[in-house]
Amino acid sequence: MSDTAILINTAVAVLATVLLIVKFKVNPVIGLVLGSLYLGLSTGLGITKTVETITQGFGDIMMEVGLLIAFGVLMGSILNEVGAIRRLVERLLSVFGPKYLPYSMAVAMSTVLQSIFVDVLIVISAPLARRMASKIGPMGTARLATAMAISLECGIIFMVPGVGALAVAGVLGVPLGTMLICGLVLVVPTVILAVLVMSFLFSRGFWKPARDEQNVFDEQDYPQSSGNQIPSSGTTPGQPEPSQGQAGALKLATDKDSQRETPLLLLFTPLLLSLILIAAGAIAEIVKINNGVLELLGNPVVALLIGLIGTTIIGRKDLGQKGLDEAITGGFKDSGQILLLTGAGGSLAATVAAAGLGDILGGFFSASAVAPLVVVWVIAAVLHIAVGSVTLSAITAAGMLAPIAPALGLDPVLIALAAGAGSLFMIHVTSNTFWLLQSLLGQTVRGALKTVTVGVSVASVIALGLVLVMSIFI
Repeated sequence: MSDTAILINTAVAVLATVLLIVKFKVNPVIGLVLGSLYLGLSTGLGITKTVETITQGFGDIMMEVGLLIAFGVLMGSILNEVGAIRRLVERLLSVFGPKYLPYSMAVAMSTVLQSIFVDVLIVISAPLARRMASKIGPMGTARLATAMAISLECGIIFMVPGVGALAVAGVLGVPLGTMLICGLVLVVPTVILAVLVMSFLFSRGFWKPARDEQNVFDEQDYPQSSGNQIPSSGTTPGQPEPSQGQAGALKLATDKDSQRETPLLLLFTPLLLSLILIAAGAIAEIVKINNGVLELLGNPVVALLIGLIGTTIIGRKDLGQKGLDEAITGGFKDSGQILLLTGAGGSLAATVAAAGLGDILGGFFSASAVAPLVVVWVIAAVLHIAVGSVTLSAITAAGMLAPIAPALGLDPVLIALAAGAGSLFMIHVTSNTFWLLQSLLGQTVRGALKTVTVGVSVASVIALGLVLVMSIFI
């Protein structure tokens, strides 16, 4: 088949998948598999080869990140139930003060809290942010809303164990330790610079409280967190309804006022230990240290398993066995959605590679890393604008250009980070995150377009610039 025909059929497959999801409300998993089937059959792979490619793509990415996603989500579910997030935000306020709270909160949420579903983090932290906004000043709501939007979205796609970072690393075969280190190097300056830029704009009149804020909550009306279930995809825009299943972190904290709380550092120690072990394993591999114990403990699956066991032990002390079981049950339910979406994204990426798109695109680029990184950013950005899914757009964009990485001598981690950066561009009304932040932080739609859409898009562009700088050294 000619190169032109392959390019046309690939474009049709991607566009058809987008239309199925956006226009006809087909479940993203089904849409991705149908797009993969069309692409394989239309490019001459044949029935048997197409089906084999789809199933192998699904299986390969599950082999890479399936257990990691499950372990990470379960840890986040338990941390959610024991009230760790509420206490962390309050501690940040006491340590850094109101002036630097948006920055400290952004760094914390984009790094250490990425095992928790983004929607759950919003439901739990938004009431705390609203209460603290008045302490920051007249731009408090704008600055905290922007800090939350930027940090939550950047963290989920750049920082291990965020489900987006795990998924993209799995598609590209990036070692989790490498993804963790490079993601950390990228995400911290990205969120700080983006919050700084937005704060500057707000101070110059970009934010109009009279038109951008709405006082819809009194103090007693703040929604209680509901544990680890996220709002369903059918939530009415602007009116997210936290589930009523499990006791949430805020309610749990209220019920335990008279009890002695577990030290905050102890709650996060297992998760932090997991990340340290993964990073240590990656560093040992880079400097060629051959140590069996370090190799075992630094393996991402083993490291996150250790973290999960530690979190379970601590969680049982605070929640009791029944509360712990409920948290784990909710975590399994949440991880199932992400696993299916990640696997289906891997199927489409594998089919794109098998169709030969990588060889064609490789001829369009020089040995410079700049062109393909900008292209993968653009592809991910366009897909995100259409579909509204950060993870899906990043997986698809990364999968399309992954085959050309070896030919260009381009480290796959750079493609992963560039795809992640592009997937952050123009988060808008197709995103459930947009509506959660708009409603729970008391913003008008106009205000959310500034804090979420503009704020995260600024972070997207900053991240691309930093990735291009990183490409000089990697």
